[in-house]
Amino acid sequence: MSRWLMKWTTTIMAAGAIAASPILLRAADKPAHGPQQAKHFEKEITVNVTMDYLLYLPPGYDKEEKAWPLLLFLHGAGESGHDLKKVKVHGPPKLIEAGKNFPMIIVSPQAPQFGWDVQTLNALLDEIVTTHKVDKDRIYVTGLSMGGFGTWALAAAHPDKFAAIIPICGGGNPPDAVKLKNLPIWVFHGAKDNVVPPSRSESMVKALKTQGATDIKYTLYPNANHDSWTETYNNPEVWEWLLKHKRASARSE
Repeated sequence: MSRWLMKWTTTIMAAGAIAASPILLRAADKPAHGPQQAKHFEKEITVNVTMDYLLYLPPGYDKEEKAWPLLLFLHGAGESGHDLKKVKVHGPPKLIEAGKNFPMIIVSPQAPQFGWDVQTLNALLDEIVTTHKVDKDRIYVTGLSMGGFGTWALAAAHPDKFAAIIPICGGGNPPDAVKLKNLPIWVFHGAKDNVVPPSRSESMVKALKTQGATDIKYTLYPNANHDSWTETYNNPEVWEWLLKHKRASARSE
């Protein structure tokens, strides 16, 4: 079993062009009083992003040349900060720390403050895919509470990147259902959750079904409060369900 602590930094380049010298305005371009004018703005910007994360490599990773599934795990608000030990208190990192082996690469980043930045997470995923033996058709994301919200948001921003997602006690933006309708999704929530109401998950499930989603599952634990993740991540059926899925482009081949 491999457990690595790593720190990652990269640079994201946005499309466009940045001027290297002052712009000389032609007479026709000089601002003048008059009616509103249609204008277009385009500029290249550089964004530096940094994120600490836990990296788990499965048994046999260093000996086998095959590509491995990749799971991104997003923690809840209480684990935010700059102490990676906090990320190990719930979910897959907790199970790994207790000795459980997984047949996949698991990346567990730490949000420096409240909330997940989709741009940073996507860049981190791209970096891991570039530097490790990743099966691009078997990339998954799951998260709890704040991480559940992050799971919905990241999948909506890049639905073609993932093979399946498992958002737990979170919520998303129902209009995003049109982007997610072809993605296998298993949603979990506790019926007695007094932190994030179950209606946040239920509204997403309803919106997905309205859009014609067929591979959507919703598990509501009748006696669970906010902690609906412990039972979920301890359930072998959840992992079996997750790993059987491939990205839509691969399923159609």
